[in-house]
Amino acid sequence: MIFQQDNPGVSYQFFVALDRPDTSAADIHNPHPGFGALAMVSAGHPLEPSTSHMHPGPLQTQSLVPARSPIPSSQSRRSHAVVPPPVSSSQSGRSHAVVPPPVSSSQSGRTPGTLQRNVRVPPMPPPPPPLQQNSDLTRDFYWKRVGNTECSATCGKGSWQSVYRCTSRALQEEVAEEMCHLLPRPAVSEEACNTEPCPAYWDVGEWSACSKSCGLGSQHRQVLCRQVYANRTTMVHPQRCEQLEKPNATQECRVQVCSHWEIRTNWSSCSVLCGLGHRTRHVRCVSNEGYLLRDSDCPGNHRPKTSETCDMGPCVRTWFYSDWSTTCSAECGPGIQRRAVVCLSSNVNEPTEENCVGTKPIDMRSCNGGPCQRVTRWYSGPWNPCSAECGSGTQRRDIICVTKLGSDFNVTDASECGHLEKPPSLQSCNGATCKARWFSTAWGACSKTCVGGVQVREVQCLTQNKTLSRLCPPELKPAKKRSCNNQPCIPDLDENCRDKYHNCPVIVQARLCVYSYYKAVCCASCTHALERRHAGPSR
Repeated sequence: MIFQQDNPGVSYQFFVALDRPDTSAADIHNPHPGFGALAMVSAGHPLEPSTSHMHPGPLQTQSLVPARSPIPSSQSRRSHAVVPPPVSSSQSGRSHAVVPPPVSSSQSGRTPGTLQRNVRVPPMPPPPPPLQQNSDLTRDFYWKRVGNTECSATCGKGSWQSVYRCTSRALQEEVAEEMCHLLPRPAVSEEACNTEPCPAYWDVGEWSACSKSCGLGSQHRQVLCRQVYANRTTMVHPQRCEQLEKPNATQECRVQVCSHWEIRTNWSSCSVLCGLGHRTRHVRCVSNEGYLLRDSDCPGNHRPKTSETCDMGPCVRTWFYSDWSTTCSAECGPGIQRRAVVCLSSNVNEPTEENCVGTKPIDMRSCNGGPCQRVTRWYSGPWNPCSAECGSGTQRRDIICVTKLGSDFNVTDASECGHLEKPPSLQSCNGATCKARWFSTAWGACSKTCVGGVQVREVQCLTQNKTLSRLCPPELKPAKKRSCNNQPCIPDLDENCRDKYHNCPVIVQARLCVYSYYKAVCCASCTHALERRHAGPSR
């Protein structure tokens, strides 16, 4: 039985197995080439198609339709049997469809959307001609499954696909795929692989927000034991992850240090003594524990002011003075005390002492540090250069005894400082490393005592071991001859040139003869010292 809706683009083909009845020779020689594989008949209508609907063409397969007895009128509206045409195995298999004449919708009387019987099925297009298959290729080669692709997962159930290669039957070896192009390639099948479950693992979530906005707080995260199977992640019992170290679910956190502004100092003095000025103070950012932080670590909108204007009142041109100094300029005896006296004005560029009210107060006064006591002390001069340019040598300095009375200093006899420890006047010294250098003898006697003369000496280059050498720099070689006693001749001493004090040698030793007072009271000693100084080069 067949039912079909209105869709001429779809063809249906049904075959009903029936016993093959005997047919007459006329039926065999008079086939129905115009009918398709489906034949629809009514109760009183024999299966005889109209010749106007026949499709001419060679017949290789004959369709045999047995004769049927009439169907009772009570069953005329039921379905009709459809008998497929038999096909002989010895024939090529090509048959021509016999299509019954179309039935118009006006004759069918079927309303749209209902099933109808005795529908004419559109003829199927003729099948394409069979391909000429090379029997040798299909017999000598075939598609052989040689393995699978790589599994999509190492565990937890993956998948792979079968792999086929063209193979020679005789050699059982893979050949080029072109050899099997006449054979249909087997469909690729997808199979499950690595179905064992993956090892369990700890799955951690994102950290929660810190529990405190500043200072030390805590944050949490979710830690679950999971396992992958069939490409799906499943939460499992934590015992399956007990061999693994469980990540921390809680940890300490610090978003920022709890801090505040601290006023370090009070307001400074106003920048002016009168009028409008400004003053400052020190403000810093510290933590709640008292540690110094950066200014950016404290809220900027709550920072106290670090400077502001100050009003010292209207400026008055008058004298201001400070307290007197607490010390006198002299340790003993009369001295001076000082204080600062200024005239304040609002204009810093204007002279402060002009147009000031009143007379300027004094800024100095006399003071007395008490009676002075005579003090005796040793005074030492600076060290002379080392006597040796290289190697060991000595240094000397002058040591004198001086008395001090107030601000007056006087050189006195060394015996007055005898009760005090005398500083050393001689010490050893070391020069640079000795190289070959020039040595010279003392100058000989001057050829004249005054009005110019000549002195000579010997000069040699010696090493540190005092052996002759030629390594001394020639440009540093000392002179072997020089002039001497160029001063005019000094007349004999006058009988009035005498020493008036017994300590005149000390005056000479202290080099005080340059002063007229000491030169007069120690005339003889200073004159002889001057004569010796001029005659010194002749020694």
